[in-house]
Amino acid sequence: MATSYDYAPLFRSSIGFDRVFNLLENAQRARSLSDWPPHDIVKTGNDNYRISIAVAGFVQDDLDITFQSSLLTVTGKNQEAPAESYLHRGIASRPFEHRFELADHVRVNGADLSNGLLSIDLVREVPEALKPRKIDIQSAPALASSAPAPIEARKAA
Repeated sequence: MATSYDYAPLFRSSIGFDRVFNLLENAQRARSLSDWPPHDIVKTGNDNYRISIAVAGFVQDDLDITFQSSLLTVTGKNQEAPAESYLHRGIASRPFEHRFELADHVRVNGADLSNGLLSIDLVREVPEALKPRKIDIQSAPALASSAPAPIEARKAA
């Protein structure tokens, strides 16, 4: 049973959150896609992440990783093996595509294929201009010498 949510009321009362609502809608649509092959998403540090995808039977040339505009796409197309007489074929080798929506300032740091696991390292690098910074509070110097003349003195002149 698929549950669908209507975000229209939230659009009427919020401004600038369009991307968040689009992410929620896309996540609902993506749920209907296959979760094969299985994958893990691990936070390895304060600003570091790793996606591990089980790609048994795939070689490096069968896999493609693309990063464009905060969308990381991993595709696998297993080249046809020679026709053999399988008595049992339990290792799936069907094509797949996984899409991961990345937050702002998250970039792909590298990828590694080892022991049937494709590991993709991600790092969040917030630009210096967007990081919080300390603002010094300064007190204004006494303005006694430049104080305006009293109103009565201006009238007498």
